[in-house]
Amino acid sequence: MEDNEGLNFDKNSGLIPVVVQDYITGEVLMLAYMNKESYELTLKTGYMHFFSRKRNKIWKKGETSGNIQEVVSLYYDCDGDTILAKVKQKGPACHTGNKTCFFNEIIKKENLVGFEILKDLMVVINKRKNEKKEGSYTCYLFEKGLDKILKKVGEEASEVIIAAKNGSKSEITYEVADLIYHLSVMLSYFDMDWEDILRELKERK
Repeated sequence: MEDNEGLNFDKNSGLIPVVVQDYITGEVLMLAYMNKESYELTLKTGYMHFFSRKRNKIWKKGETSGNIQEVVSLYYDCDGDTILAKVKQKGPACHTGNKTCFFNEIIKKENLVGFEILKDLMVVINKRKNEKKEGSYTCYLFEKGLDKILKKVGEEASEVIIAAKNGSKSEITYEVADLIYHLSVMLSYFDMDWEDILRELKERK
């Protein structure tokens, strides 16, 4: 039946599916279900509440793990039968400890989606941090330590400035990419990633 918000809860189950998305990165974190009561609790408290079909009860996301989801925005689709929730996720979203429930890859094609590229880069860099792979420049930087990493960040920042002064777009592209790589190594050194930076930028709007 249709409620006052234009949502169509399933006539038999009384439920509506909810896709939960990180409000900064757009990454899909999980899929769950709401009934009217959990929906109203979500609106009232500002934190995601769902209805567990397995346990047949309402639950607040993170009520036992502490991995709560603060609501940033809620949308519903053209048919009113699915909700999209954009949230601030504390800790991993999945009960397995993974950041997202969608970690089992079926098909993956190369793409140029900005954050996906940065995320893939950080995966490789984090892997190299714990390796001793001969010939790996990333491993070399971690072996030399923070001073070497910071020196390279400074050098690459200077190269970006020189490229910009030269007015060459291809040169700027190349040098900015180098800078981003070395900044990524620095973030990894401190167990950070680009999400930390994106969240800070988002808050500055």
